[in-house]
Amino acid sequence: MSATSVQFTVAAHIMAALGFFSGQEIPSATLAESVNADPTFVRKSLSKLSKAGLISTTRGKNGSRTLTRSPGQITLLDIYRASAAPPTFAIHRYPVEKRCPISRNIKGCLSSVLGKAQNSFEKTLDRITLADVVGEIRRASR
Repeated sequence: MSATSVQFTVAAHIMAALGFFSGQEIPSATLAESVNADPTFVRKSLSKLSKAGLISTTRGKNGSRTLTRSPGQITLLDIYRASAAPPTFAIHRYPVEKRCPISRNIKGCLSSVLGKAQNSFEKTLDRITLADVVGEIRRASR
């Protein structure tokens, strides 16, 4: 069984925190505490978000991060792509058993289906903004 990737959800967590506290400069240590994850992993996520142009970073002792656009202008698809998370579905890499018709054909058959599922997943993410997520967090926090 392959490991589950949390790259996207950690990036979404970071962006939600920045959106929730919009306008405030938040240090990476505070974001790492919020995620409750290794600060190095959080900094790698921050670097990807910065390279994608979703956040700006100030360096130094008082370094911090802020969103480069309003939460309503950032979609979950933007965050997903910036996080460089692997595709939602992957076809196994086990060798083909040439005597088995399933083994010989399953990868080709599933490739199209999984491509459609990935496309549907990404279309859904593109319809949800960071503002939508922050709004749900605000409602749940009451």
